[in-house]
Amino acid sequence: MSSNKYTFEDLVKVMQQLRTPETGCPWDLDQDFDSIVPYTIEEAYEVENAIKNKDYNNLKEELGDLLFQPVFHAQIAKDQNLFDIQDVIHDVTHKMIERHPHVFGDIDARTASDVDQIWETQKSKEKSTATESILDTVPRNFPALLRAHKLQKKAAKVGFEWDNINGVVDKIEEEIAELKSALAAKDESNIKEELGDLFFVMTNFARMSGFNAEEITRGANDKFERRFRHIEQALKAENKDLNAASLDEMEAKWNEAKAIEKKQKS
Repeated sequence: MSSNKYTFEDLVKVMQQLRTPETGCPWDLDQDFDSIVPYTIEEAYEVENAIKNKDYNNLKEELGDLLFQPVFHAQIAKDQNLFDIQDVIHDVTHKMIERHPHVFGDIDARTASDVDQIWETQKSKEKSTATESILDTVPRNFPALLRAHKLQKKAAKVGFEWDNINGVVDKIEEEIAELKSALAAKDESNIKEELGDLFFVMTNFARMSGFNAEEITRGANDKFERRFRHIEQALKAENKDLNAASLDEMEAKWNEAKAIEKKQKS
């Protein structure tokens, strides 16, 4: 290998060596598509985390880890005589050119909405086999809120959508009323169903408002974590046991954390 910077071809060769029988790495040789899927997903989340934290040195490393994943998958495919990394590169390059006729062709697109419509039109042309539903392309193993967002977006593209956000607000109120009714009846099965409906319609509210429910829920998780950590640290500073603290004491520290965050934003 060159003493200069390694190339993509070098990375592919490293993967080939790792998967070479007899001389390769036993762990890498043991892997298949299913076994490395969790790592592929994990690396994508780690890229997101580095971007969110603006940790750009770490982002470089995490992007490398993520890049390694398709190379790994492609090598497994090559070992099974399915395809190789060059086929992957060819197909995605061809797809990007085909789906951007406003860049590589003579179609005009002036707004992001125009581009979105072109993208969907090109995607529909590429489908060689009929599907039972337009929802078939939404993976079932997406995180639940993300999948809800994608399902709703697909349905909205064919007109299954409220005219405005007020319709969603009315639906939220309807679902809350139904949840209260299920609670009053102590119907556990119905409570679960109505709670799921509420989550689903709240996701719709987020989407129609221009937000992604998965992302904003992560933000809410982060906020909860920050404030609860403040409770732990504040009680520790007062030599108080978290397990022995009263709810009133913990709520007081929670409100302290809220006040600190508000001050930092102002």
